[in-house]
Amino acid sequence: MTDADVDGSHIRTLLLTFFFRQMPELIERGYLYIAQPPLYRAKRGNEERYLKDDAALEQYLLDKALNNAAFVYADGKVVSGADLEADLPFIRQATQAVSRLSNRVPNWIIEQAALAGALTSDLETLQQRIPDLQKRLDAASAENERGWKAVASTDGLELARSVRGVGEVYRIDPNMLAGGDARWLTNQLDRLVREFGTGVSLRLESTELPLKGPSELYTRLLAQGRRGLAINRFKGLGEMNDEQLWETTLDPAMRTLLQVKVGDVEEAGQVFTTLMGDVVEPRRDFIVGNALKVANLDV
Repeated sequence: MTDADVDGSHIRTLLLTFFFRQMPELIERGYLYIAQPPLYRAKRGNEERYLKDDAALEQYLLDKALNNAAFVYADGKVVSGADLEADLPFIRQATQAVSRLSNRVPNWIIEQAALAGALTSDLETLQQRIPDLQKRLDAASAENERGWKAVASTDGLELARSVRGVGEVYRIDPNMLAGGDARWLTNQLDRLVREFGTGVSLRLESTELPLKGPSELYTRLLAQGRRGLAINRFKGLGEMNDEQLWETTLDPAMRTLLQVKVGDVEEAGQVFTTLMGDVVEPRRDFIVGNALKVANLDV
């Protein structure tokens, strides 16, 4: 039993390595389990809900928001309820891809570049997308903050404007344009434009909010789900009182456990040796070889 955060995951990995190396019979006989303590508690009035991780919290908030939400796509289609929920995986994936590309460039700029098809590594195509990109950036900016200029070259994509006499310059380098997230967004261009091109909005009860793209839709849905909720994040098991610890993690009638099983012992042993051993080079080769397959990485 370890904390539900990233540090707890690291400690759990060390413990699993110990049991796999020193006490494998416990795993073979099915006696080793991983407790699933919650990371969050969400409370509204007398209603209380424990949520095991970020994904569970996010899904809980979205479920709450969808009760009173409808989305008007660029093609005029209005979706709500189960239909909107069915579109959420795509909206979430687009939001996450944009977010991962936004380390040095604001999120909304990356999103408009995606909608303009300007996240391509093909220079000729990129140059053709410049006029639409500039229009989209201006349309998404306040009236006195427009005048975007974009330049595509072998050095990537440069975006610039002047706001009240102060210049702003952002650069998207060729490595970003050739990366997995940019490629995915480019491959999804037709759907992105069809659903989020222009004139899209979110209806929340009696209010209709214009949107710039999928990221803003996703963010607003999460914000709607948070309304009226008090959300607590447990940094560690020590932050719970004894009743909470019993209710969420220890009570046999309520707790959730994961049984540890090993399918291929030889393959599992190789993975533990590679990732947890003292030799650096195999671990480096593993990380480099699998880097593009990783959606989330904690360093």
